[in-house]
Amino acid sequence: MRTTQPLSITLPHDMMEMVKAKVSSGEYATESEVIRDGLRTLQARDAALEKWLHEEVVKSYDECKADESLGIPAEDIVARVRSNYRKRTTQANG
Repeated sequence: MRTTQPLSITLPHDMMEMVKAKVSSGEYATESEVIRDGLRTLQARDAALEKWLHEEVVKSYDECKADESLGIPAEDIVARVRSNYRKRTTQANG
């Protein structure tokens, strides 16, 4: 049984040039290797994001739900964002 399957993809010119450059430099033997490595990197990034969401974000959310004094009221966040925006636009225009 085959462990690989052919796939035809269309890439923007700049991405195709990058793939070809990786092969030309000797960093990869084939264009397929470049794409496979990119997909493995994407898979690892997605796994790390999922892990962070489950281990950190869910934990923080649960802690805030259990003790609402740990959270920051939405009104305070909006006020901070508006204040920072005003400061930056004043500095940029001043």
